[in-house]
Amino acid sequence: MKKVLFILLVFILNTEISFGQTRKLPNINVKTLNGKKFNISKLQNGQNPIVISFWATWCKPCKKELNNIAEIYEEWQDETGVKIVAISIDDSRSKSKVAPYVNSSDWEYEVYLDQNGDLKRAMGVSTVPHTFLLNKNKEIVWQHKGYVDGDENKLFKEIKKLAK
Repeated sequence: MKKVLFILLVFILNTEISFGQTRKLPNINVKTLNGKKFNISKLQNGQNPIVISFWATWCKPCKKELNNIAEIYEEWQDETGVKIVAISIDDSRSKSKVAPYVNSSDWEYEVYLDQNGDLKRAMGVSTVPHTFLLNKNKEIVWQHKGYVDGDENKLFKEIKKLAK
């Protein structure tokens, strides 16, 4: 019975959801790594897709996912014009670790802090990593929870569908 529950839990945490109805980004402020306010609904990427990935410095799968994508991000951008945005949910106790980690990781992503969890709650994020894919109208069209090696390939397949 424990094995069945474990498998069910892994399945739930590692689900992909495509929406029949689309949702737009909420009108919520987050902070840049420099402490400036930024309204997430103002994200821009022209006619190209946007990926929003919720993560935390204490989350090993989150860091692995974003580091794996960082290695191929330039190729993704060349092929699809995608923009990746990483939203840290680190709270006041661990937010000081975000900038040093990002700088040492050499990410080319935009990184924002959601230390009060307002954006996380508004977007229904209950666990990290939680990745959202937005179309050219900034509507959420796909999402994925959890991370195992190779999930970035599924994400890229969805990005390519939008970029056509």
